[in-house]
Amino acid sequence: MARPLATFILSIVLATLAPAGDGYAQETGVDLELVIAVDISGSVDPEEAKLQRQGYIQAFSDPAVIKAIQNGLHGAIAVTYMEWAGSHHQDFLVDWQRVHDEKTALAFADALAWIPTRTNVWTSISGAMIAGAAAFERNPFRGPRRVIDISGDGANNEGPQVALTRDEVLQRRLTINGLPIVNDRPSRFGRRQIKDLDLYYTDCVIGGPGAFIIVANGFDDYARAVRRKLILEIAGVMPETAPADLFQPAQMAQRSNCLVGELRRQMDDDY
Repeated sequence: MARPLATFILSIVLATLAPAGDGYAQETGVDLELVIAVDISGSVDPEEAKLQRQGYIQAFSDPAVIKAIQNGLHGAIAVTYMEWAGSHHQDFLVDWQRVHDEKTALAFADALAWIPTRTNVWTSISGAMIAGAAAFERNPFRGPRRVIDISGDGANNEGPQVALTRDEVLQRRLTINGLPIVNDRPSRFGRRQIKDLDLYYTDCVIGGPGAFIIVANGFDDYARAVRRKLILEIAGVMPETAPADLFQPAQMAQRSNCLVGELRRQMDDDY
């Protein structure tokens, strides 16, 4: 049976990303191994899912991001892109690719552009952590830093406990960064997100060497936050003073109940 046109074109795009040639095939060194993990749970509507995807397409087309990649020792990063919902759903839309110049960065962005967006149910940040950590085992590229970059608009409400999972994942000597999408609008199911989602991400989600969050103030601010966060992650350096949208876990004691999402879901089920 003939493949759909979009599938055929996507296969061509991905083929351009694969290492080719005797010399290039040996280039496995990178400055950063990065798992991008994007929330498409029940609180994210189709339009918001598109805004998130477009944020990464724009970021990998941005000259400042490409310059940050090329400024590293190897001048390259390894990156894979996953969308997640409940513990049953972690979908790697683009597998590990070595991005080292404008051509490979634009090819990565193009690959994302061809794949239709969708959403699913429940919010398992812990499931995204587990899948993200496992993804490093199949990465053919090697770098000194391994980062899982998790973005989302709500608290963990399904799957293993998020803080316990984070602590287990961090034993693999990697870093979990966060991009909480702070907003007060009701979801398509009528439920508003928790207050202080930025603090929840700081206390319950991120961890490891140099871990930080960048806050997106609503989905319309997502592209700006993604660009800023990627540049910081790629550079592997933190600003000397923390701006208003950046938090690090060492700055303050825990203030969030890491089971708040599970408790809210239980209240809904009991009702």
